[in-house]
Parts: sequence; structure tokens; C-alpha cells
Amino acid sequence: MDVSIAGSRGDMPLYVGVPDGEGPWPGVVVVSDALGMTTDLCNQVDWLAGEGYLAAAPNLYYWGGRGRCLFTTMRQFLSGEGQVYDDLEAVRRWLLEHDMCSSKVGVIGFCLGGGFALLLAGMGGYDAASANYGGLTKKSLATLANACPVVGSYGALDKALSKEPRRIADTLSANSIPYDVKVYANAGHGFLSDHVDEEVPAWAMIMGKLSTNEYHEPSATDARGRIVAFFNEHLA
Repeated sequence: MDVSIAGSRGDMPLYVGVPDGEGPWPGVVVVSDALGMTTDLCNQVDWLAGEGYLAAAPNLYYWGGRGRCLFTTMRQFLSGEGQVYDDLEAVRRWLLEHDMCSSKVGVIGFCLGGGFALLLAGMGGYDAASANYGGLTKKSLATLANACPVVGSYGALDKALSKEPRRIADTLSANSIPYDVKVYANAGHGFLSDHVDEEVPAWAMIMGKLSTNEYHEPSATDARGRIVAFFNEHLA
């Protein structure tokens, strides 16, 4: 369902998935890749709701055009501060205050959203994080020592992020933080995201080919199972 909450720059749309049956359920903030609110993002929300999670994905580009919003969001991702963090915090609070949400909230992200998930994992307020082909920044690497439990999924064909899985696992292990990081041998970047072609702009298609960005069903199926099992352990 579609709802709207107060964001840092006005009304911010959310796509929300509500599980069947009686709550309360753990909440999950779902952070999009660089394309923003897409059919694929809504499908990720619906998948999580089907697994028993009250999931909410914000349209982080609600305040302007995709190009302008993406540039600002990328800049704030790298700096580790800015209004996008206020907007994500608003979603987390909305979930916690929802009468059908339990006392626990996790975060999951894809690509750019996976990078935000790693940052948010170490900034407090979350009980578990799922980072899918997300990159590290200096800030997220530094704060990962204080992170909540993290489940990470990466593709071996994604050369740009080839060092991230080991860096994440080593940091979490050194600080006795529960984690599950897996690299899929036959997958590239974006293997969990099954975008509708009509929703992918030309620049994204070009970048996708350069980074072997393609949905890979066997790897995606396994990753979803691991994510749900990890969330069930740390959120349910």
C-alpha cells in the first residue's frame, strides 16, 4: 500500500508491505538502488511482507527529479551526513510507532541502498542489516565496529566491489558482531534486482553492462533465504 509521511522536504511517499495474519511484526526499512522507486523495489517490499515483516520503502527522490536527487543522495552517502539520513530515520521511527510493529527494526538495501545499509548498521537504532552489493565508505568502515548483526551478499563478477566482502567480514569478526557474508561465484552486481526494462534509463543500462549488472535467479534465491533466516534470528 502507498502512504505518505513527513520528510525533511515535505511529504515523502512510502510503499508499505503488510504481512497477512495478526501482528505485531518486526519492521524493515527498504532502501532502493540508484533508480529509486521502481517495480523491483515494490517487489522487494512484497517479498519481505510475505516472510512476516512490516516493510517500508521510501521514495528518496520525492523532492525533485531523479538526476538532481541522485546526485545529492550520492554526495550525502559519501559524506555520511545530510537530509537523506533524516528521511531514512523518519521511516525507521514511523515503523517503530506503527501499532502493528514489534520493538525491532532492520534495514535492507541494494547497490546504493546496500551502502546506506552498511552505514546505518553502525549508526545505531537498528537490530539487523542486510547489505546487498553495497560499497563501504570511510565512515561506514569506521562505524562497522559498532554495527548491529549484518548479512551481506555480493557477486564475484562484480569487480568494483571485490574487496568489500572480506573487509566487512574481517571488521565484524574482529569485533565479535554476528554476520553472514557470502560471495556468489556466478553473479555480478545487482543480482537480486530484477528491474523492468522500461524503468531502466540508458545511462543505467550502460553502467550495468560495464559492471555485469544482471539478475541471477539461483544466487538471488539463495540470498533471499539467507536474509530471511538471518532476520528471523535477529529481528523476530
